[in-house]
Amino acid sequence: MDGMIVIDKPIGPTSHDVVARVRRVLQERRIGHTGTLDPIASGVLPLVVGRGTRLARFFDHDRKQYDALVYLGRSTDTYDAHGATVGPLNEGPLPAREAIDRALDAFRGTFTQQPPAYSAKKIDGRRSHELAREHAREGSDAELTLPPPVSVTAHSIDLVNVRDNLVALRIACSTGFYVRSLANDLGVALGTGGHLVALRRTEAGGMTLASAVSLAAIEDGPAGLGLAKESFVPLRGMLPGMPAITLTEEGARRAAHGVAIGADLVTDNLLGLPVGAKWARLLDPSGELVAVSERRDEPGLLHPVVVLV
Repeated sequence: MDGMIVIDKPIGPTSHDVVARVRRVLQERRIGHTGTLDPIASGVLPLVVGRGTRLARFFDHDRKQYDALVYLGRSTDTYDAHGATVGPLNEGPLPAREAIDRALDAFRGTFTQQPPAYSAKKIDGRRSHELAREHAREGSDAELTLPPPVSVTAHSIDLVNVRDNLVALRIACSTGFYVRSLANDLGVALGTGGHLVALRRTEAGGMTLASAVSLAAIEDGPAGLGLAKESFVPLRGMLPGMPAITLTEEGARRAAHGVAIGADLVTDNLLGLPVGAKWARLLDPSGELVAVSERRDEPGLLHPVVVLV
């Protein structure tokens, strides 16, 4: 099997757990995920399968969308509900909705974000969460080493609802954005403390919950395997947000050998590619995905960087 299956991940298992369980269902060794979801989170988890694993790196450039629930009034060391309380609990009145929305302005757009200590980021070759757990077990008085800050982008953060201590947010963001960090930083900005209590990813890799199938459903014996196959996305359906160029027969043959493609080998207009588009999907005349190409400095040329045939 070559392509992708989109799982509606339940709360509880890690992304690696989901990969292992789908591997058993499909009896396919080559399966990987395109971006982790914490155990506390649910929602869209695209898994690349077979030759589809060659396209995993292009998912890093897709925006993701989340529905998040933030609790104001308590901070934790993990920035979520599973962590230990850090600092005092807020005993004063909570900010009004307007004040919360104004505080969110600092996180709209591109900014530098501090990833959580309990994250998969690496520090000197080791996972940050491993170092954080060691630090907690030893009860060290030394300051905990945090992963280096990174530049992230929130394309939009909509304040959906405020009820008692709970703030509901809808977020569209870049890869690498930690919603847990947003929850913690919002609490700091408001002076109340805060942590993430629920997270559901509604879109990733151009796929939405409408494309997803539940993990329990596909694990339901032969019927589940049948559902998995029905839900399977072939190579030609992957990366729907990436521009596509249809090649001539000769163009498809050359692309399959990694040869650069010019305007004479396409049935579309190369000038029709969106301004700033770095990559394009190269399709053969029947619509099958042959390669992903990169636009380089040479005008009118597309260079295959991943060949799939």
